[in-house]
Amino acid sequence: MTAFLFELTFLLAAPVWLLMILTPGWRITERVAGSPLTVLPLLAVWAVFAGPVLPELWTAVSSPDIDTFRELAALPNGAGAIWAQILAWDLLLGQWMYRESRRLVLSPYLMAPLLLMTILLSPIALPLFLAARSWKSRQGFPDTL
Repeated sequence: MTAFLFELTFLLAAPVWLLMILTPGWRITERVAGSPLTVLPLLAVWAVFAGPVLPELWTAVSSPDIDTFRELAALPNGAGAIWAQILAWDLLLGQWMYRESRRLVLSPYLMAPLLLMTILLSPIALPLFLAARSWKSRQGFPDTL
């Protein structure tokens, strides 16, 4: 069950990512990417993972240290909860990047690899996007960070 939920987490996010990457100009893509509700299924899976390890999860986030976090991540449900949370926040970040790119009229050919990178390594993709956003903003679009 844990392995299924782990894989389900990505499958729940994938349709939104595919819309933003492959069909950025579609009206439905704009509606879907404009909604924060897209993360609710991921957060439901997070809750299923987190419930059984709530004491360990609370300890890890309320008094963080590397050993406590390592112990949480070693638990199947702990790793699943961390994964679901990461995917939910990455999706929200990707949706914001998508909306900003549409507002600033950034090329979908630029955004597709940036959004793909956000799925894989958002700490690298975000600074790259912010640089592109800053460059485009200097071209006459207001900055709304």
